[in-house]
Amino acid sequence: MATHAASGSFPVQQGALNTKYHKAALNVFLFIVVAHWAEHVAQAIQIYALGWPLPEARGVLGRPFPWLVKSEWMHYGYALLMLVGLIILRKGFTGRARTWWNISLGIQVWHHLEHLILLVQALVGANLLGKAAPTSIVQLIVPRVELHLFYNAVVFAPMVVAMILHRRPNKAERAEMKCNCAPLPVAA
Repeated sequence: MATHAASGSFPVQQGALNTKYHKAALNVFLFIVVAHWAEHVAQAIQIYALGWPLPEARGVLGRPFPWLVKSEWMHYGYALLMLVGLIILRKGFTGRARTWWNISLGIQVWHHLEHLILLVQALVGANLLGKAAPTSIVQLIVPRVELHLFYNAVVFAPMVVAMILHRRPNKAERAEMKCNCAPLPVAA
């Protein structure tokens, strides 16, 4: 094991995630993001379409595992996973796709900070401005359910634009790509 570490020959390294395994890594990352996004959408449907009270509107996984919705560690862990995924997979993008990926990353940096603020409050037992529950900065203005729907949407939208552009690069972008995410152009 030590010889593998010293030689840098682990089967999957960050470089490999942006070259040989970029397409697979993006697909796994997208699955995780969509699953999380679906939880927020399910919760919104429970509140606005079904008229459930907030404590009962816990998404899909929150129904059998209600502690998940109340766990700041779980919410922070996802925000951190999302941030790390955006950082690690960034090098595989070129041109316009990289610009859109960077926009998603920048927004996620703020979203992560908001979750860190929530986690710290939960850990120390002192909430922002004496609120009854941990409260993020923007949550002082926008309710938590709506805020997290918004955050997830504004991180997800540029990420999807980046993935579409990445799989349909122009000639210059294709020349810079080191992965096989985009199909080869059809010869005329």
